[in-house]
Amino acid sequence: MSLTKQKQQSAYPLLQATFGYKSVMQSPRVQKVVVSSGVGSAKDKGRLEVVADRLAKITGQKASKRASRASIAQFKMREGDTVGFQVTLRGNRMFDFLDKFIHIALPRTRDFRGIPFTAIDAMGNITIGIKEQTIFPESSDEDLKDVFGLAVTIQTSAKTKEEAEAFLRHLGLPLQERA
Repeated sequence: MSLTKQKQQSAYPLLQATFGYKSVMQSPRVQKVVVSSGVGSAKDKGRLEVVADRLAKITGQKASKRASRASIAQFKMREGDTVGFQVTLRGNRMFDFLDKFIHIALPRTRDFRGIPFTAIDAMGNITIGIKEQTIFPESSDEDLKDVFGLAVTIQTSAKTKEEAEAFLRHLGLPLQERA
């Protein structure tokens, strides 16, 4: 069993006193993790394949294409062109990815000082932007010419921002201290 899954299961007793839960089912849980990357107006098929392949290696699941919804002439983009890739993780793959993300990838980030508290939205979800995919161990050294950024969204069942902050801190996410 993954470390993140164990911490999620042990969250109820710790958060019960603070938030007054009467049932285990009121305790926050991680519902899904969405990893997405935009490719912009890249028309090069090779670049699109590289991004899709790297996302699949990082997450352990095939990435799905995201198409543009409208044509924009200034960007030379037509409706239906691929503008990004997205992977939605649930279950064991989600917990495996979170373990790798929290304990391996984030500590490898250059000049990392913690995730800002403002990254948590009012509904209890957090989105973390990553400038380079090279922080993940699946990115090898010869891949440094094709560096791209990605976003990791962790969706929780927390009802408030404070509840989500306490839960994410318990999971081990390195959030910055409030000012």
